[in-house]
Amino acid sequence: MKRLLHTPLALLVWRIALLYAALMLCRAAFWVYNAALLGPPVWSELGQLVAGSLKFDTVSVVYADGVFILLSLLPLHLRERRWYRGMLFWYYVIVNAVLIAAANLADTVYFRYTQKRFTADEIFFADNDNSLQLAGKFMAENWYLVLLWAGLVALLAWGYRRRTHEESVFSRGWAYYAGGTAVFALAAGLSVAGMRGGMTRMTRPITLSNAMLYTADSGKANLILSNPFCILRTIGSAGSVKYRKYFTPEELPQRFTPVHRPADSAAVDLTGRNVMIFIMESMSAEHSAFLHPELYADLPEKGFTPFLDSLMRNGLTFKRMYANGSRSIQAMPSVLGSIPSFRTPFVLMPQSLGESRQLPAMLADKGYATAFFCGSERGSMGFGAYARSAGVERLVSREDYEAKHGTGDFDGYWGIWDEEFLQFTGEELTAMPEPFFAALFTLSSHHPFVVPEKYAATLPEGYTRIHKGVAYDDRAFRLFFQRFGGEEWFRRTIFVFVADHVSSEKFAEETRSYPGNMHVIGFIYTPDGALRGEVGEITQQLDIMPTLLGLTGNREPYFAFGRDVLNEPQRPRWSVSYDGRFRALTGEGAIVLDDSDMDVQECPATPAADSLAQNFRALVQQYYTHIEKKSYTAND
Repeated sequence: MKRLLHTPLALLVWRIALLYAALMLCRAAFWVYNAALLGPPVWSELGQLVAGSLKFDTVSVVYADGVFILLSLLPLHLRERRWYRGMLFWYYVIVNAVLIAAANLADTVYFRYTQKRFTADEIFFADNDNSLQLAGKFMAENWYLVLLWAGLVALLAWGYRRRTHEESVFSRGWAYYAGGTAVFALAAGLSVAGMRGGMTRMTRPITLSNAMLYTADSGKANLILSNPFCILRTIGSAGSVKYRKYFTPEELPQRFTPVHRPADSAAVDLTGRNVMIFIMESMSAEHSAFLHPELYADLPEKGFTPFLDSLMRNGLTFKRMYANGSRSIQAMPSVLGSIPSFRTPFVLMPQSLGESRQLPAMLADKGYATAFFCGSERGSMGFGAYARSAGVERLVSREDYEAKHGTGDFDGYWGIWDEEFLQFTGEELTAMPEPFFAALFTLSSHHPFVVPEKYAATLPEGYTRIHKGVAYDDRAFRLFFQRFGGEEWFRRTIFVFVADHVSSEKFAEETRSYPGNMHVIGFIYTPDGALRGEVGEITQQLDIMPTLLGLTGNREPYFAFGRDVLNEPQRPRWSVSYDGRFRALTGEGAIVLDDSDMDVQECPATPAADSLAQNFRALVQQYYTHIEKKSYTAND
């Protein structure tokens, strides 16, 4: 037994465990120091907070000590040399003294002033000549944290067990090399998984916003986070808040303001109704014969969304709805928070953990139960984390489906087939208290463009690889409406359908370039016909939140970059996006601004277009102003 405890693997596990202990001690200091900002501990949340902390600490440990881990298990006799062991010891102590102990204790002080963790901003974009002087001043004022740092370094040095004689469990010869190589490969694989936050195909590399999966409070999300993860994960996006300020603080809101002040009445009052938003994967406008009849006039297959087309004919249809981004992760803040993504997707920015009042949170304050449904694994692709940050209380995922219906409906790639998951969603909505807000992200109309085997021969082949999947999702929605259309909650629900972005598979030539490559399906349907008609002017995903707030009777000020389509005719009618340049599609044509200085690159030569270009500059300036402030509320 003693020999097993002295193996390189056992000693490595012990040394890594010490790092977890050091990180937890730093986190305890962080909480105590910032108790006034974080609030008192809620013991019912403790399990989730610890689980989230361990996940982020794992990433921090791998970032700081990945090289140490692999060098410790190198399947060569070289690692038995005295100088080699000494090198590993000093690597462990020095690197972790800086990246684990010092960085996290610096966070303890830094957070009080900025309400965010220490990131690459401070490493690569610090421009204060007196930075060292300030650091010395903070160390003097917080001498007890310096003592804690020294104690942690001493703990790591003492706990390293440098004088313990390592004994390999493998004998000399081929067993030594074969066994050592197997352990080395396993450690490398686990390190990659730990760095990413998982290894399934649904797992995005973990980012700061994933902390919201474990708490709905942004302050406690910062408690869960740890360094060096926060520093290394933000390299590349840290400087993205640099922008040109065209307008003074007094002039800026005169050109554009994200603060809305609703009137005392609205064009249509649907106060108290449930809200259900379907965010549909890759539902380009070109899939619909209703939106693009000219594409299918001479073709045998007349579009691939016949059921959605029937809803559009009987609902409020946005004929010119445009996505604000080209990635699924950009759709979430656009739809739920009316916040665009420029340069870096908003969800991936450390500033996204700032204070906000988004649609789910505003409806929750009015007594709505809130839920987000996605048939992928819990936490995958960043969807659930963002939904929590937007104010959603309950996340429903593949695990919840399989707990009730078994594991047979996994599509083999992304999650539960949309037909089955929509049926499950209806069951869950039937059990939810009213009024409720719910959002669902579909999955099936996506690469690798497969459908359930039972439909492979009956669904139309289409003209691109995705068309069969689009037809499958259209059928899934038809079955959802057929089953639950008679429910009382169904008749009291505002249904919103909007694509996350256009499909990667393009059919029409005009969809291969801007603005056709941003044109998506978007409409609102009410079973009683309270909303009907067509909106021919340009609309965008950002307009969904303001429009729903107007429909549900909101009269308080709120923060949104879009407009209430039914009640704010004075706001710009455009769709904004970024593809290396800032773009705004307007009734006057496309306005394109240079990325670096926001000078106009393309713009129709009319007075109206020139005024819109000025307003667009103001929108971009407002966006980055609030990114800097890390605040997205009407009360900034």
